[in-house]
Amino acid sequence: MTIRFDGQVAIVTGAGGGLGREHALALAARGAKVVVNDLGAARDGSGGSATAAEAVVAEIEAAGGEAMANAASVTDAAAVEAMVAEVMARWGRIDILVNNAGILRDKSFAKMELADFQLVMDVHLMGAVHCTKAVWEIMRTQNYGRIVMTTSSSGLFGNFGQANYGAAKMALVGLMQTLAIEGAKNDIRVNALAPTAHTRMTEDLQGLPLEALGPELVTPGLLYLVSRDAPTRAILAAGAGGFERAYVTLTQGDFAVGPDAPEQVAARFDAISDRENEIVPEMGAAQGMIELTKAQKHHGA
Repeated sequence: MTIRFDGQVAIVTGAGGGLGREHALALAARGAKVVVNDLGAARDGSGGSATAAEAVVAEIEAAGGEAMANAASVTDAAAVEAMVAEVMARWGRIDILVNNAGILRDKSFAKMELADFQLVMDVHLMGAVHCTKAVWEIMRTQNYGRIVMTTSSSGLFGNFGQANYGAAKMALVGLMQTLAIEGAKNDIRVNALAPTAHTRMTEDLQGLPLEALGPELVTPGLLYLVSRDAPTRAILAAGAGGFERAYVTLTQGDFAVGPDAPEQVAARFDAISDRENEIVPEMGAAQGMIELTKAQKHHGA
């Protein structure tokens, strides 16, 4: 099976360099018309220029593809809506959205200014919300859509100095989980990609073999997540040619009631944490069902 995107239109945010550029080039090479969105800001989100997006468009066109540049900030909902309207006027549909735009404002939480926390949340989380909201009704009407949120191991598992980034990246997983449920009846599949790649976002990290972490090695996973046969609600980790799945799971747990319930929880915490027979819930209500089952069993119902 060859993955192709002929006749499809894709929007890739943060596509002026790094991962976004690789995603845009690969989508175009496989037949998609691509919107290269990039504010052209510095790594910390300051400044802005359309030059980066225009350069990627030139690359796509030189290779025989079709693309358009857009320098809207994903934090500006009106500008995002205007971008989407322009795409619809030009190409009449939007099949794929890759929420890739991001910035870094790394500091330990003790030293972090709240403004830096807020800005990172605005770009990563609200930027994805703005873009997704702008295309959602279009995809519902088409009965087709593929959306990817760019999450991170910093969100899934934590990383020192990235409380803001990690909070935003894990929030995107929660957004993905619910949108995948809501979009299912209209064949809108929503997934998350957790990349490890050498880009300007990771150039200061120590201990990584950066020469083995080319962003182009992540993009094959992205292409699958936005393909016609894509899964939905998948968290795919990718880097250096390796691909893994991450899951949010729920243990079977234990039961504790009564005046000494806190002490019971403490005494049974290993049992509560036992991962045997853990599940990947279909939706949040699974937690309540497991808990009610234990309560009914306790009361002999």
